[in-house]
Amino acid sequence: MTDGRAWQGNWKARLYERVRERGYDSLTAFADARPAVPLAVLAEELGKDDVAGVQLLGGLLAEAEQRKQVTRFVRDVLVRMLSQSVPNGWPAVVDDATRFQIGKALGSWSAYIPDAYQERADQVMASLRTTPPPPGWRPLGPDDALLLTLLPDNEA
Repeated sequence: MTDGRAWQGNWKARLYERVRERGYDSLTAFADARPAVPLAVLAEELGKDDVAGVQLLGGLLAEAEQRKQVTRFVRDVLVRMLSQSVPNGWPAVVDDATRFQIGKALGSWSAYIPDAYQERADQVMASLRTTPPPPGWRPLGPDDALLLTLLPDNEA
């Protein structure tokens, strides 16, 4: 958690400077090298006290829009939210505790994705409720087979 320093100065330039220092030419390349790593952890890697996960999220969305890969971005965010809230994979038994963890992951995901994807997100969440993935399922990246079925690419 940052104390406000993340928003001081030219934070966008700082974000790109940090990924270049690590040998990447984009935020997407940096994030792709760390699939399923929560956004907060990625932000901490870039600057423990002066980079916020929401800054990284915004930059990743902007790059996805430029590359016409927003659906992949949406899947990627879902993977990262599940990794953070359900780190051991989909539970074999969905009880109150695991329902909360799943709900936290899906709720955060829904809040972090573009409004244009909300209807599709609702469909994905309904599908996961009615037909849960196999116990232990843990997507390791945005190109997970189940996620590709639930959220196929549709950009032109």
